[in-house]
Amino acid sequence: MGMMQEFKAFAIKGNVIDLAVGVIIGAAFSKIVDSMVQDLIMPVAGKLLGGLDFTNYYLPLNNQGTHLALAEAKKAGAVFAYGSFITILLNFIILAFIIFQMVRALNKAKKEEPAAAAEPAPTPEEVVLLREIRDSLKK
Repeated sequence: MGMMQEFKAFAIKGNVIDLAVGVIIGAAFSKIVDSMVQDLIMPVAGKLLGGLDFTNYYLPLNNQGTHLALAEAKKAGAVFAYGSFITILLNFIILAFIIFQMVRALNKAKKEEPAAAAEPAPTPEEVVLLREIRDSLKK
């Protein structure tokens, strides 16, 4: 039973729960960014660059020709699918930028204004007496 109690204490710690929530939200957020890139950004970029779909850009490695769609070319043999890589790289850059902005905003919110200088601690009577003796000896 000792191990179960130890596991329960570990699982209930705030850090573990925060991590689990972060992973779940991150996975959902990743899907949103993926959809934004594939459904909104890449079609516009493809249109601006000649109306081609980036996801179907590939170099055939088994002499299958470039006239096939990417899925069909993969069935026919190995392909160098650089269009898919460009799309995924763009997903990563957008996601990293958004996370960077979120962390930056949180760090700004966490910054506390410098605390006002606290009053010096009261000096003990002995120190006050020694200072008075010093001052009187100087005179």
